[in-house]
Amino acid sequence: MGQMHPHQAFGQALTGVALTAAGAAMVLAWHAGLWGTLAGAVLATGWLIGLGCWTTLRAPLADDPAPTPDRLPDGALLHALLDQVPVPLVRRDVGGARALNRSARALFATDDRILPVPEALTSDTARHLRHEGRRFRIDRVDSVRGPALAVLINVDAEERAAEARADDEMIDILGHELLNGLSPVVSLADSAVVAAERADPKLSAILATLARRIEGLERFTQAYRMLARLPEPVPAPVALAELLEDIARLFRHRFRDAVTLETQLSGGPGAAIDRDQMTQAIWALLQNAGEAALAGAGPATVTVTLVVDEAELRIDVRDTGAGVAAPERARIFRPFHTTKPEGSGIGLTLARRIARAHGGDLVLLPEVPTAFRLTAPGSRAAVGDQLAMS
Repeated sequence: MGQMHPHQAFGQALTGVALTAAGAAMVLAWHAGLWGTLAGAVLATGWLIGLGCWTTLRAPLADDPAPTPDRLPDGALLHALLDQVPVPLVRRDVGGARALNRSARALFATDDRILPVPEALTSDTARHLRHEGRRFRIDRVDSVRGPALAVLINVDAEERAAEARADDEMIDILGHELLNGLSPVVSLADSAVVAAERADPKLSAILATLARRIEGLERFTQAYRMLARLPEPVPAPVALAELLEDIARLFRHRFRDAVTLETQLSGGPGAAIDRDQMTQAIWALLQNAGEAALAGAGPATVTVTLVVDEAELRIDVRDTGAGVAAPERARIFRPFHTTKPEGSGIGLTLARRIARAHGGDLVLLPEVPTAFRLTAPGSRAAVGDQLAMS
């Protein structure tokens, strides 16, 4: 038997009270001889009884609601929502898989069961699927109460969107930088022509300024070519103590006694990296740290720490500068973004690209003072043996 709806119970209780009152009125009218009141009470009692019976028969049960045009059953509503999801959704069954929405049905050309089922969909460890010439990342949602759900993310589409955003940003940056650089060149060239016609003694100063601006544009162009044409790294065993010594020598030559450099090495003798590229990345971090330390209030010090183990090579670079302002933290790795008058804005960008080309990354740690961490995959034992043999 279904549970009585609260409104139905309230109506029946109210009807009972009304019937009791009507019965009491009938008894009083009978004893007092009020025949008109007695007849009215009889009619009211009959009407209340009929109304109660009609309401009981018509009211739906609370646990069996009838669907109405504006209320779909929960299952139908869920299926309607899943069907509109723009990524393929697949439910994994025992030894097979089923398409759950329109995108999955279109991808696998099926109305329900996927045949033949790709091995990646039935595997517990596969993270990628290649189907119909497209690559998908498999994001699984495991459930202890039912079959697993697989969400297929189109990797190619993600990469194309990321490349389009990067291209748009690069075009905006190049346009901005080139316009900023060419505008004064045009102005200075006009001034030089006028000065030459008038034999103005300021001509030599104008030409010197023009030459410096052209040199600045040349440096910008070279920096762009360096960033755009970074070759694939060629990892080889590198002795980290020797690498640190070379970088420290460069640092001392650049900053003399103005900045103190502290170096630390632990965990192993070497790592498999592209020495030239990694030197360039570390040097970019050290130059940035040295300039920041010089601009700080206290003693200028930079610390570089190299730690290598079986999992990775970790390089931390810290300085005693004023730190990176909050608005700048999200922009420091953008190509050509710089807060320095003579900066090219590619040092940190190039260092991050080198780290990622090695399979690692470069991040700004949420610490004070400023600290950057560059990581790359490491293999301490194998590299140590190769260095010992060489």
